[in-house]
Amino acid sequence: MTEEERRLHRCCFTGHRPEKLKEPEEEIKVWLEKQIDRAIEDGFTTFISGCAMGVDLWAARIVTCRKMYYPNLHLIAATPWPGFAARWKGEWKDRYDSLMYEADLVVNVCDHYHAGVFQQRNEWMVNHSNRLIGYYNGTPGGTKNTIDYARKKMIDIVVWQDEETLYSDFCR
Repeated sequence: MTEEERRLHRCCFTGHRPEKLKEPEEEIKVWLEKQIDRAIEDGFTTFISGCAMGVDLWAARIVTCRKMYYPNLHLIAATPWPGFAARWKGEWKDRYDSLMYEADLVVNVCDHYHAGVFQQRNEWMVNHSNRLIGYYNGTPGGTKNTIDYARKKMIDIVVWQDEETLYSDFCR
């Protein structure tokens, strides 16, 4: 199978860190579960998480739980650089470490930190996917930039924004 054929079955995530979210964690997780289940029904078998606190780690955990029922699912952890979460503490560090253990593949998009490392990681995820699931609060930043980049690359986009789910299905 070629890289382009594999890409057709890959889906990535974008979303904010917890402190930028207005909605409760459980509400966001329910929405993510619904979108991940829809993606599985649509034939997506590989999911890519950017490994950040919040939406990225919640979505990755949902995928690892779904693997119990769908053994053909795969999870790619796309970290911006090695040691990205080295200074994290407590529950978030535990979630990150669990993701590193449960992921089928860990990709360090860059070999060190630099000013554009997060955007480079986000573009890598979009470039290797055919759908983006995003949880967006409407503010400028990395989540908006990732959604805009996905639009530019014309991949399917499912985004929660302003209390509703928006779909942009680009046909090839």
